[in-house]
Amino acid sequence: MSNAQAEVIVYVVSDAAGDTGELVVRAAIAQFHPIQAEIRRSPFITSEDDLNRIVTAASSLGAIILYTLVRPTLRNRLRELAKQAAVEAIDLLGSFIETLEQKTGRKSRQEPGLNHVLDEDYFRKVEAVEFAVKYDDARDTSGVLKADIVLVGVSRTSKTPLSMYLAHQKYKVANVPLVPEIKLPQELFDIPPKNIIGLTINLSYLNEIRKERLKALGLPNTAAYAQADRIALELNYAKQVMDKLNCIVIDVSHRAVEETASLVMEHVRKMSV
Repeated sequence: MSNAQAEVIVYVVSDAAGDTGELVVRAAIAQFHPIQAEIRRSPFITSEDDLNRIVTAASSLGAIILYTLVRPTLRNRLRELAKQAAVEAIDLLGSFIETLEQKTGRKSRQEPGLNHVLDEDYFRKVEAVEFAVKYDDARDTSGVLKADIVLVGVSRTSKTPLSMYLAHQKYKVANVPLVPEIKLPQELFDIPPKNIIGLTINLSYLNEIRKERLKALGLPNTAAYAQADRIALELNYAKQVMDKLNCIVIDVSHRAVEETASLVMEHVRKMSV
């Protein structure tokens, strides 16, 4: 789930893993910041029953379906079901595959997942994603010692989505929230500063994001979590911590996750030379 209230729900449907569809959704929704999308991935679809279930759920929620189905039978059936249910469904691959068949005079192989050959890189990505989930939000601080990258920052600075994005680039990422009342894990001081990325954000922008978060949870925006003086306290504390860690600091204000990730990866590449 994203930092602010989701205004759009998108089902990503695939007869493979669904990575392509999710990346396209994230790239598109970034153009509508700060609107957020909740992505519900439905991978490895093999039957009409699966499609019926997805279309029914999407219809009840007013959601969009984006699909990357290679098998024509599934692709055509989803198109029919979505039309019957008046659900907006976007075929990401079908029309292009059909065009290539006409252009080349050859039939496609109709084998899902061919762009995810089970090679070393693929397994590294899977391992990195599992790592990001396990060591998210300092659930287990031992991950700090094992990570390629450690993200630190106050709540709502995109630590979790950034961790997942970087994991898809095969980086093992742990993240640690900075809260004045919670003692810092010693592990942060046992790793090289170059492995740590500090995330900061503009006070007024963070205030807006936190109010939206409270609204999404059905809570009043008068809670201390979204008050300017509390946010100022947290940001000042975070600055002190980052100065002490002597780490690079990136301002994530009004940046898409992809843009922040590119800055992080550029830093990592420079430090590894």
